[in-house]
Amino acid sequence: MRNSSLFLFILILFSSFNFLGQKNEIEKTSFKVWGNCEMCKEKIESTVSKIQGIKSAKWNMVTQKINIKFYPDSSTINSIQKTIASIGYDTEKFKAKDVDYNGLHSCCKYNRN
Repeated sequence: MRNSSLFLFILILFSSFNFLGQKNEIEKTSFKVWGNCEMCKEKIESTVSKIQGIKSAKWNMVTQKINIKFYPDSSTINSIQKTIASIGYDTEKFKAKDVDYNGLHSCCKYNRN
């Protein structure tokens, strides 16, 4: 009986160390998102920040690039870009639907390719 209790204790101990040793690695990415102004910046960053698994999102108006830190087990680059396109902003991989683009404020309407 004592040996089985000791074995169980050791098993639980090693299992907890293994669980604690696992880390969710943060991935970094950046890609182009077309936009114009501070209103675009606010809308893009706040939308991306609400996606599950996003640690941070910063969009630069001058370079029109967004820098994102995220947990790849919760989000993917494609799903992030699709979400941005769904609010009217074209990305490197996905073009916003015309209806979403046309819904942007007049100052946010960038020149589309």
